[in-house]
Amino acid sequence: MALLAVIWLIAILGLASMAALRVISFDMELASAKIHGSHARQIAEKGIAIACNPIVKRSDPILRQFNENSGEGFEVKMISEGARFNINAIILQEDKALLREIFTDWGLSLDDAMATADALCDWVDPDDNVALNGAEVKEYESAGRINQPFNRPFYDISEVRLVRGMDLVEAARPDWREWFTVWSGGPLDLNEATAELIATAAECDPSQAEIIPETVCGPDGIRDTDDDQPFENAAAALQLLGIDSAARPDITRRFTVNDTTTHIESLGQADGCKRKISVIVRNRTGKLALLQRNEEIIP
Repeated sequence: MALLAVIWLIAILGLASMAALRVISFDMELASAKIHGSHARQIAEKGIAIACNPIVKRSDPILRQFNENSGEGFEVKMISEGARFNINAIILQEDKALLREIFTDWGLSLDDAMATADALCDWVDPDDNVALNGAEVKEYESAGRINQPFNRPFYDISEVRLVRGMDLVEAARPDWREWFTVWSGGPLDLNEATAELIATAAECDPSQAEIIPETVCGPDGIRDTDDDQPFENAAAALQLLGIDSAARPDITRRFTVNDTTTHIESLGQADGCKRKISVIVRNRTGKLALLQRNEEIIP
């Protein structure tokens, strides 16, 4: 009996030792991950600092650095926020026609597109007057939602999902967020936007709007190279589309060139750990202003 007890005791102590070793191993891995994660974050910060330098261009090789021996490095992407529609600017200018055009192109019926456009305007305006097909406090309360609408411009693009009718938009176009921003200077930047967005705002065919990005890219057809030919004003670009700026001021005010708001993403890597830092800055070539900052842990 004593021998059996000793054997059982040894077995229990062995299991306890193995459990202790596993806990210690886990703690060591966790501590190592924190150290490497912190290092990866510092490397990502380095990428942000370099990208914020006004002399650095989007195509600059300095934005992509990686050391094969140490497994450390970063990659930075710079995207103009002016390449997307500023949802607040559209609403504050009461350009419901543009919203209806966007939504109907995505497959919504004209009635649904009009109702969603009115609801977006009601969400932002400071009063409680309901637009023809819009929604104010009573409409949201009847749906069980209190303290809505916010009656102010959107602070983040995620807030747009709260507006009545946006569920239909999301069902028709799941990537609708790629079309909108709340950070740009306002109008769509003709030097940065895609032909699809330009065509929607200019009320022309996408194949016709292709001439704008093709002109900006220059003879080699590649963006951010020495032969780029960006437009100096919106009127010159619209002239290529056959649009008279004086005759169509409603279309002209939808566009600009050289928006100063930039979205910068820096992915830092160290010993297999990855951290991504995203910032939105304005006036990168002058007095820099930080508008938004996010950090992510990348698996």
